[in-house]
Amino acid sequence: MFTNPVIPGFHPDPSVCRVGADYYLVTSSFEWFPGVPIFHSRDLVHWRQLGHVLDRPSQLALDGVRPSGGIFAPTIRHHDGVFYMITTLMDEPGNFLVTATDPAGPWSDPIWFPETRGFDPSLLFDDDGRAWMCGAREKAAKQYDGDTEIWLRELDLTTMKLVGEEHVIWEPVQRGGIWAEGPHIYLVNGRYYLLTSEGGTAEGHAIMVARADQITGPYEPNPRNPILTHRHLGLRHPITSTGHPDLVQTQDGDWWSVLLATRPYGGPASGPLTMAAVRADSGYNLGRETFLTSVHWEDDWPVYDLVQPEMPAPALPVHHWPAVPACDHFDGPRLSPAWNHLRTPREPYWSLADSRLTLSLRPQTLTEWGNPSLIARRQQHMDFAAHTVLEFQPQGAESAGLALIQNDEYQIRFARSAHGLTLIRRASGVDTVVATTESHAGRTWLGVEAHGQDYRFRYAEAPGEWRDLGGPVDGRLLSSTTSGGFTGTMIALYATSNGTPTTNTASFDWFEYQPI
Repeated sequence: MFTNPVIPGFHPDPSVCRVGADYYLVTSSFEWFPGVPIFHSRDLVHWRQLGHVLDRPSQLALDGVRPSGGIFAPTIRHHDGVFYMITTLMDEPGNFLVTATDPAGPWSDPIWFPETRGFDPSLLFDDDGRAWMCGAREKAAKQYDGDTEIWLRELDLTTMKLVGEEHVIWEPVQRGGIWAEGPHIYLVNGRYYLLTSEGGTAEGHAIMVARADQITGPYEPNPRNPILTHRHLGLRHPITSTGHPDLVQTQDGDWWSVLLATRPYGGPASGPLTMAAVRADSGYNLGRETFLTSVHWEDDWPVYDLVQPEMPAPALPVHHWPAVPACDHFDGPRLSPAWNHLRTPREPYWSLADSRLTLSLRPQTLTEWGNPSLIARRQQHMDFAAHTVLEFQPQGAESAGLALIQNDEYQIRFARSAHGLTLIRRASGVDTVVATTESHAGRTWLGVEAHGQDYRFRYAEAPGEWRDLGGPVDGRLLSSTTSGGFTGTMIALYATSNGTPTTNTASFDWFEYQPI
C-alpha cells in the first residue's frame, strides 16, 4: 500500500515521464523562485527532489509578478537522450521550452514561442519522428470566462520553431463547458488520446478523454466522460478537486496517473453542509498537492480508479531515498532545494557563512509584489511544528522573524523588532496585532505549532524555556478558499528594514520542520 498524496504540500499540476526504470516529475511554482521543482522516483511512490529546472535569473524573470502569476503547469518529456520541459510564464511573455541531458541540470535558457498564446503547453514525440506542441487558451471571441479551446501545431526539433498549420482539436464538453485545460496527447496502440481537465480547479474539477486515428483529429469523446472526478463524492470526502493529470506507463506495462487534488480540513464534521459552508469553515492550507492513482484500459479507453488516501502500490521494487533531516543547520555550500525565494532575487541578500543563514535587511516587505529578504519552504502537513533561533539587534522600524505566507494580503508574521516580539495577523491586506511582548533578548527562539487550523506561536529567551505568545490564530486565512489564487502556505524566515536602507543583518542558526 501507499499513502496519498505522494508529494505533499503545494505541488500542483504534476507532469511525469519515465526513462528506463527512472521516473521524473515536475510541478508548478507560480511566483516562487527557483521555478519548477523536479523530482526523481523509481517506484512512483517515493520521490526525492533533485532541484529546480529554472534555477537561474536568466531563465526566469518574476519581477513584480502578481500572486499566483508566474509559472503555470509545466510538462516534462524525454526524447532521444534529451529532457524537454515546456511551460508558461503568465501573464507575459508566454510559452517557452528548456532542455537538458541530465534532469538535475543544468537546463538551457528558454526558447520562446511568441506566436502562441494561452497556457498549459505540452509535447508529444510521435513514432514517425515528428514532434507536436499543444496547449490551452481562451477563445479569441470568448463568450464567458473559461470559454477555452485546445490547439495543436508541429514543432521542428532542428530549428525549435513551430511549423505548419495550427489545428483546434478540442473544446470543453463538460457541464457549463468551462476551462478545458492541462492537455496532454499520448500515442497508445496506434491511436492518439487527448487528456484534459474541465470545470475549473476547485471541487468541480473533472478529467476528460478523447481519441483520434490522426493526431490532428477529429477527436471522439469518451461516452463515459468524465473518467475521473470527485465532485460526486460529497463535500466531506478527504480528497477533492481531482484533475490536471498526466499518464505514465511502467516498464512492466502497467498504467498510472499523477494528478493534483486538495485535502480540505478544519470544517464541520457533521450537520447541514453547503459549498458556501465548506469554503467558509474549511481550508486548503497545503494547496493543491500531487496524488497518484492506478489506470487500466477497457474498450481502448483509460479507466481511472478513484483517488484514495491509501491505495495498492505499483508493482515496482520499493525504493526509499535517504530521509531529509528535519533540521537544516545551514552548513552546506548552498541552500537546500526545499527553500524558495519570493520572485527572482537580483542580488545575493543571503549568506551561509559560519554555518548559519544570514539575511541582509532591505527595504522590501512581505506585503508588496517585490523580492524581500526571505527564504521559504512549503507547509506539507496539517499538524506540524517549526522552530528556529534568531540573532538580531533591530534598529528603528526593522524587523525579522518567522512568517506563514499565502500571499501579500494573507499571512501571519511572528517578528522581532525594537519594541519586542509581535504576532501579526494579516487578512484582506489589513494587519491586526494579535499579541506583543517586551522581550529584547539578542538571541530568541521562535516556533509555530499547528494542530489543524489552530496555529500557536511561542518563543524562548533560553533553550527550553518556551512561552506562548497570545492564543491560537485561525489558520483558515492561509487557505486559497479565503485568499484566492493557486498556491499553498509557505513557512518563511525573513528580515526587512521596512522601507529604510540599512546595513543591518539578521541570522538564523538553524530551522527545524517536522510533522506531529
